[in-house]
This record gives sequence, structure tokens and C-alpha cells, in this order.
Amino acid sequence: MIATCPMADAPLVRPLANTTPASIEDAPLYVSRKPIYPQAVKGRFRTIKWVLLAHTLGIYYFLPFIRWDRGPNALDQAILVDLANGRFYFFFIEIWPQEVYYLTGLLVLASLALFLMNAVAGRIWCGYLCPQTVWTDLFYAVERLIEGDRRQRMKNASGKLTFDVVARKLLKHSVWLLIAWWTGGAWVLYFADAPTLVMELATLQAPAIAYIWIAILTFTTYTLAGFMREQVCTYMCPWPRIQAALTDEYALNVTYRYDRGEPRGSAKKNNALKAKGLPAGDCIDCAQCVAVCPTGVDIRKGLQLDCVLCGLCIDACDTVMTKIGRPTGLIAYDTEMNVQARIEGRPEVRRIVRPRTLLYAVLIVLVSAIMLTALALRQRIDLSVMHDRNPIFVRLSDGSIRNAFTIRVANKRLEERRYALSVEGLAQVSLDAVGGTIDQQGRPVLAVRPDQTLEARILVTAQGNRLPSTTELRFTLTDLASGETAHANDHFKAP
Repeated sequence: MIATCPMADAPLVRPLANTTPASIEDAPLYVSRKPIYPQAVKGRFRTIKWVLLAHTLGIYYFLPFIRWDRGPNALDQAILVDLANGRFYFFFIEIWPQEVYYLTGLLVLASLALFLMNAVAGRIWCGYLCPQTVWTDLFYAVERLIEGDRRQRMKNASGKLTFDVVARKLLKHSVWLLIAWWTGGAWVLYFADAPTLVMELATLQAPAIAYIWIAILTFTTYTLAGFMREQVCTYMCPWPRIQAALTDEYALNVTYRYDRGEPRGSAKKNNALKAKGLPAGDCIDCAQCVAVCPTGVDIRKGLQLDCVLCGLCIDACDTVMTKIGRPTGLIAYDTEMNVQARIEGRPEVRRIVRPRTLLYAVLIVLVSAIMLTALALRQRIDLSVMHDRNPIFVRLSDGSIRNAFTIRVANKRLEERRYALSVEGLAQVSLDAVGGTIDQQGRPVLAVRPDQTLEARILVTAQGNRLPSTTELRFTLTDLASGETAHANDHFKAP
């Protein structure tokens, strides 16, 4: 692509990726991994990544140990997936199996947040918050600390195995395994009382399933973060391909500003050209942007599938520009549209707030409001009714018709409750609960333990010889302490 640079008389040639339509069609679906040795870098984006890494890993590893007082007869782990009793606890929120729609809502919110991040800055999730990125970053930090920076690691890889090299590699892999083991161990702590399970694991008294899952997660973390690394992002993760279909021309991406950087050349050569009034770019072809990239991308070839938009190449380039006395920002979060605008002398356009981002933001607020409203108004009791299938009805000796039902009552409170059951739909009807008591109004009363469910057999008897073959019934369950009610419908069957 050739465009006229407004700052010089000579044409500006944009660097393109070394691909053509034919080569793209012939490109293999998978390429064997070439070792990448990212160089350490300092800068604002590296600092942001360190801060996010510390916070996200700190939350993941230590959150199971946070306590939350839910009162008597309740578990006190702040976040707990209690599979044995079918409960999910999140601080003051308790989700029952029949309330799985709340988890669906959380997944919808997560998707919308991902779409919003993509609309603002492309794969920014991949570069800063994706678990694969975070753990790979941690593994790289351990590798640099033990084996040295880029040049030393490359030298060790191509040289002979000495005692020092072997010892350092063994130490590195030991630390990696320790991190991977604690990663797997932390995950299982979300499914049981964390302090208790830690003690059981240490004394080899934990359930076998806990050791199995720790082993599985240790292996996957060690393999994905220690060996596969960028290949997970390129070949295993579907998000790079999905986000490519969701993005638009206004989304910010890590961009090499070729309008300023081209033509490339050494600092000495380009300074000489500029002194003579000849076109020369700010890029001195030092390849530091490539050296620090965790996926081995040369950002000067344009945005590529492998790029996770971590911004480390920006830090590396800004450091070089500062050293040679040139303005920073040769690589920055920008758009191709703005690069073209500068070449053609048009004003830049930055539209973070636009219909797409507004739509995602409104949907996030709307879904959040619906979920919060549902949580605030949700009932603390639940009633379900199921008609007996065989027999459907029974005719008694006095000519009345009896139907049997099984009801399930869920008490979502943390104290025992007594509930009265009534039925509507038939004029002359009596209601009995097997094993229940009767209140002053003749209603069956059922006592349900805290945070438990109760199944009871209910007998509905109707008088009369001309009953319809099917009559809709409405069962009402009333909390005798609070007056809260729950309803369920079924049908009364007759000949």
C-alpha cells in the first residue's frame, strides 16, 4: 500500500505482513511451536499487568479462606459451591439448584462485558485478565528470576548442558510445579470448607476426588502456562476469531504508526537523512518490540491473530524513543483509520462512546438491574406439586373422589419454619398431609428444617357425584410466622 506522506515529498510505504492471499489460503492450521524468549521490560503497561496479576492471583488463591457470618445453622465460607447440598454461596447470596437462572445471568453479564471490552480496545481481555495470560506471565517471571533474561536463556538453550544450567532448570520446574499445585489446590477449596480441607489434604485424609482434581489441574496449569503458552491463545482459544467478527474500525488496537516510523533505518542513518531534508522514519529497526512480545509478534507487520494487545511492545518502543531523544508513541493504542487520517492530513477520530459501546453498556446495566431486582424480590419459600400417576384417582366407599399428590417444600431461611397448606378450585374439598399436623383453620401444617427441603404426601378428597373429569387446583403454602406465600397449580382428576 502506497500513500503520500504530508510531511515529505517522497512516497510513504506501509510495511505489510509477509503474506499474500495465496499464502493465507495455503497456511497450515497448526505450526510447531518455536521457542520464544520474551525480554523483560519496564513501563506503564508492564506495571498495569503486574498490578492486575497480583490482584487477580491474590483473589483466586486466598478468597476461599474469607469467612462470612450467615448466622446459626449456616456455613461461613464467603464463596462456596456446596455440591453435596446443591447450594452456591456468594457472600450474602445463596443460590439453590432451581435458581440456576441467576448463574445464567452472570454468564450473560460476563459475555456483555467481554463484548464491551472488545468494542473499546480489541483483545484487551486477552492481554491483561485472561487466566492463561496471567499464569503464563507468572511462569515467565519465575523463569527470568532463575535462568536470567532473554539473552541468557537463549544462550542456555543453544549451549551445552552444564551443572549450573541443569540445576537452574530443575529449580525452575520445581517452582512451576509448586505454583501449578497450589493453583489446583486453590480451585478445590471453593467446593469445601477451605481450612478443613487444607488440614485433610495435609494429613492425607481428604476425599480421593480432591486429590484427583488437584492432580488434573496441576498438570493442565503446568503444561499450558509452562510449555504451550502462546499456542493456547493462537490455536486453542476461540476468542481471537470471535472478536475479529465483533470489532469495528473504531476499536483501539496496539498499532505501529507507520506514518511516523517509515522508512526505517538506524538512528545514525536516519538522522543523516533528516539533516539533508530526506524522508526518514523514527523506527530505528532495533526489534525491541519483537524481543519483549510474549507471543513473538512483530507489530510492525500490522495487527495479527497472535497479538494479545498486552502493550509491552509500547513500553519497549517508548524506552528506546526516550533514549534516542525522539517522541514516544511510535507504537500505541490507536486505529488504522487514524493512521490513514494522519497520512492524508485529516483530523483523527476517537469514538469510545458510540452506538455499539452504548448498547453493550445499556444491556449490562439492564441485565444487572433485572438480576438485582429478582434477588431482592425472590421468595424464601418454594413449592412444587406432582400428581400421582397410578392410580390417578380413587373412589372411596362414601362416593367421594380422592387424588394423591407429592409436594416439595423448600425453606430457604436459616431457621426452621412452619407452613400451612390450602387448596382452591373445588367447592367441597378436604386436604390431608401424611405425617403433618392440623391448625385451627383445618389446614395441614408442615415443619421444614433450616435451609432444607421436605417432601410430603398430600391427599385431596372431593365430594359430589358430578365432578368434572379435570379441575385445576391451586395449592397455597403460607409461612405462619411471616405470612409469605408460595403457589403451585395442578389438576384434580375424576371419572
